[in-house]
Amino acid sequence: MRLVDAHCHFDFPCFDGHRDELLQAAAGLGVRALVIPGVRRRNWDRVAALAESRSDLWYCLGIHPWFAHECRADDLDALEQALSRRPKSCVGIGECGLDALRGNVQEQQACFQAQVALSMKFGLPLVIHSVKTHDLVYVALKRVGWSGAALVHGFSGSYQQARKLVDLGCLIGVGGVITHDRAGKTRDALSRLPRESLILETDAPDMAPQGVARGQNSPVHLPAILAALSQLRGERVEALADALLKNVSRLYGVDVDTLAPAAL
Repeated sequence: MRLVDAHCHFDFPCFDGHRDELLQAAAGLGVRALVIPGVRRRNWDRVAALAESRSDLWYCLGIHPWFAHECRADDLDALEQALSRRPKSCVGIGECGLDALRGNVQEQQACFQAQVALSMKFGLPLVIHSVKTHDLVYVALKRVGWSGAALVHGFSGSYQQARKLVDLGCLIGVGGVITHDRAGKTRDALSRLPRESLILETDAPDMAPQGVARGQNSPVHLPAILAALSQLRGERVEALADALLKNVSRLYGVDVDTLAPAAL
């Protein structure tokens, strides 16, 4: 199998000192590459430096809704400048979005809209954080006539909400939440969506699968998420893995076939 972890906070300090070990272990399970999102201006350099140090790491730059209160005009200018001179390893804008459970959604809206505008300007995909705000995200994208590509990562919602986002051009992030029996609504949604709309991710170190301690998630658990999705949808693991690989390649505009097996 060949897998890509489409959303992994591999720059977080909890991975310091054992990144190579984790990448090697993940590679042994078929994980070919990771995409690291940026969450605030102060961590962009760290994310970029880490991703640019290896051929199997890509990254995005953005301002997470939790840090929207930090979002000033000069931060958005800095983001625009960084994107204008981005290397090939920078493949998207995010993590951005809305979160109704933390912070001021109205304040988040302005920061999110600015990043949507940048995605339209540069033709880059969005990596969207949406917690209890799927309808608001849909409206925000629809209002400006957005027609790009996006990953609504860590999706937790209904089939109807997911379907609206997919019809708009979004892909839906499948993470550890589907391994939990209590996530019935999300499991139902992901069992019914077309597989062309699904993207595999860990959101490590968060969004831990069943049996993994909180905050201890890592790319080595991506195959377990795939296995859970395979069982949920009644599809062969190998066929599903191939489809998900094509989806992540299409989303980020990357060619995973250029990754040599020895790269990890």
